[in-house]
Amino acid sequence: MPAEPDITDPPAEVAVRIGAFTPALDAGVPEKALDRNLLVATWNLRAFGGLTKKWQAEEADSPKRCFSDLLAIAAVLSRFDVVAVQEVKGDIRALRHLLKALGPDWSFTLTDVTAGKAGNDERIAFLFDTRRVKLSGLACELVVPEDEPGIGATAFNKQFARTPYAVSFASAGHTFILVTLHVVYGQTAADRIPELSAIASWLSGWAQEVSEWGHNLICLGDFNIDRKDDPLYQAFTSTGLTPAPGLDGVPRTIFDDPGTEHYYDQIAWFVDDAKGPALALTFQKAGSFDFVPLWQGTLSKTELSWRVSDHYPLWSEFSVRSA
Repeated sequence: MPAEPDITDPPAEVAVRIGAFTPALDAGVPEKALDRNLLVATWNLRAFGGLTKKWQAEEADSPKRCFSDLLAIAAVLSRFDVVAVQEVKGDIRALRHLLKALGPDWSFTLTDVTAGKAGNDERIAFLFDTRRVKLSGLACELVVPEDEPGIGATAFNKQFARTPYAVSFASAGHTFILVTLHVVYGQTAADRIPELSAIASWLSGWAQEVSEWGHNLICLGDFNIDRKDDPLYQAFTSTGLTPAPGLDGVPRTIFDDPGTEHYYDQIAWFVDDAKGPALALTFQKAGSFDFVPLWQGTLSKTELSWRVSDHYPLWSEFSVRSA
């Protein structure tokens, strides 16, 4: 039986393709600057579970995601400090090899699989560069009490199908809590409103509590919001959560058509102390990264979505300068 390839030692032709990411990333993502900035990202990696342990998957192989695809994903992720990843599956083979590709300075924390049909065998994970970000103690899944004020008796009559995950981090003397989730798509758009309303209401109250400890609170992930200012967006922003400036009109999926972009993925925080403590971190800029022209080749977009993702990564840059 042939030896398993070493993901840290790609063939020359793969290394050349991965190398093409560098100038695009240099142009599209801010550079990491010690004690000056913090780069937070979110990326829904489609069905991120199994892996074909070859440099190139063949026709009969399943899944089609292979070592080359993981290196492409790693090339993008490595530009951020901490990344919320949705759709990590029960099978974490791809995740384990992704961490090998990222190198020994990277670590992770993740939830257990969400049971039940609606949970879709999914986990939620944070991957982070330990040279720039450290865990600061808190890690929890959010459970909304039945008597939570402001939600209403019929607004949210069951727990989240995929439980939101909150983890606190520290970077350059700043402590921040990231809350990530993947809202269930449902049969209709209206099916998502109760969950979005519940998380917005709960976060507003929780933000008041964690602010007493000097924490910043940032919510990010796949909220399955269709359009800006639609009922889903209004539910998400109803308690003061404000999406990162610069993300308006940015496509979320590789299937979005110009002018009809979805607002599925978001990075948001409170800016009004009356609704939730305003973020102490200084926002710099936000954006996404388009990997499609770099990796699509002869693949259809559907084929590409199973190898990398159907979603683009979104990122926000914050200042952590002491003065």
